[in-house]
Amino acid sequence: MVGARRCLLPAGVAVVALDQATKTWAVNALDDGRTIHVIWTLQFELGFNSGMAFSRATGLGPLIGIVATLAIVFIIASLRKADSLVSALGLVLVAAGAAGNVVDRLFRGDAWLRGSVVDFIDLQWWPVFNVADSAITVGGVLVILGALRDRDDDVPTGAVQHTGGDAA
Repeated sequence: MVGARRCLLPAGVAVVALDQATKTWAVNALDDGRTIHVIWTLQFELGFNSGMAFSRATGLGPLIGIVATLAIVFIIASLRKADSLVSALGLVLVAAGAAGNVVDRLFRGDAWLRGSVVDFIDLQWWPVFNVADSAITVGGVLVILGALRDRDDDVPTGAVQHTGGDAA
């Protein structure tokens, strides 16, 4: 498992790089108001979010950026305590996604931490999002699955679990 954990840092860097590359593409290809229909309800349409998830707290970008940066530091520090590779990968994805959005806040505005997050993946029935948001979501699910798996592993093999019913 130690060897597998060594791949986590490059995976996180790859997520941030993919996120930034796709956002750069979106800004260049969709800046004129163009929408690209992909399949079914999936389309690419450029949007900017100066707030947080679901465009809440618009205008609080600097505060959100600072809190996200602190969260990234906390998550990276927590990696050593991850009980499983699934949990560790989940934490890396959450940190990488947060980092991708913090990069936008740092460098896509006229002042430090005044930038807006670039969103462009539009399902038309869900708020517009980006690769970083997807990494945060998938990472969160993996952390939950890892925690549930670790909890199940804590039950000793052969232990009798009572279900509340009477044995006949």
